[in-house]
Amino acid sequence: MPEDLCFAPAAELAARIRRRDLSPVEVVEAFLERIEARNGRIGAYVTVLGEEARERAQEAERAVGSGGALGPLHGVPVAIKDLFDYKKGVRNTYGSKPLADYVPDRDATYVRRLEDAGAIILGKTNTPEFGHKAATDNLIFGPTSTPFAPSGDGSPGKNAGGSSGGSAAVVADGLAAVSQGSDAGGSIRIPASFCGVYGFKATYGRVAAATRPDAFSRTRRLATAGRSAEQSRTRRSCSAR
Repeated sequence: MPEDLCFAPAAELAARIRRRDLSPVEVVEAFLERIEARNGRIGAYVTVLGEEARERAQEAERAVGSGGALGPLHGVPVAIKDLFDYKKGVRNTYGSKPLADYVPDRDATYVRRLEDAGAIILGKTNTPEFGHKAATDNLIFGPTSTPFAPSGDGSPGKNAGGSSGGSAAVVADGLAAVSQGSDAGGSIRIPASFCGVYGFKATYGRVAAATRPDAFSRTRRLATAGRSAEQSRTRRSCSAR
């Protein structure tokens, strides 16, 4: 059952939690157990918010029991990219050694909106330095592998692509139901294709964007926030074996 939960679509998890077929605590524990068992193989998460996620799951369960209004992602575990996707009080490295200990004092708008919708953030996902590469690797955390060809046993594995490689890999390996990413020249779409998941680059302006220095110039309307979602049927079958 725990593995089935980890590969269920986010919409299904939300619906089952809402009708009390599933507990948010049960769902979050299933994902955290899988992260503990498998993240070391692929290097997708760089920060795991285990205790905070458990506390939020308990709050989500109480909200379900109270019969109050629930958000569309109530109790659904998600991940966010370790780039410009700030979560207050959580280390945000940009994949860069000089910023390895940076801790923001504010939330990015779309991170706050995820939590307002009821999502439970499990952690931050790996990215190349400042997101400016189509492979996910950096000098702090090393590379992120696709879960279908991980590193180990003398093999370098196959890279998950970039720059949202950590986000695509966590969805592909059942370590988050949905993961947030960002894309200018393919940074969601490339990892999605490498990892066999669905990647969505939203229309510019559809998702609130973090203000930041940008060598590509945000005024040119290239970079947008988006997400990696559940696997294709074929990839899900491969991973379950």
